[in-house]
Amino acid sequence: MLPEINVENYSKILDEMLIDISAWRKSMIHYVKDENPELNSAIIELANKTDLDPKAVATGAYMAYRLIEEANQAQAEIVNFEE
Repeated sequence: MLPEINVENYSKILDEMLIDISAWRKSMIHYVKDENPELNSAIIELANKTDLDPKAVATGAYMAYRLIEEANQAQAEIVNFEE
C-alpha cells in the first residue's frame, strides 16, 4: 500500500521543483538512475514512445516518485517516533 501524500509533502516537492524545473528534472534523471535504474529506463522509454512532450512525461513521473519517496519517509518517521 502506498503512503498518503499530504499537502505539506506536496508543497515541499513542488517548491523544490519550481526553483528550476529543467535542472530539477535533469538531477532526477541521475538520482533515479542510481536509485532504481529499471524505473528510470521505463520512464525514459515511456516519455519517448508517446505523442506527448517527453520532458513533461518524465517530469510528472519523477514528481510522483519524489512524492511517494517523501511520503514514505514521513510515514517511517511517524512509525519510529511511536516505537
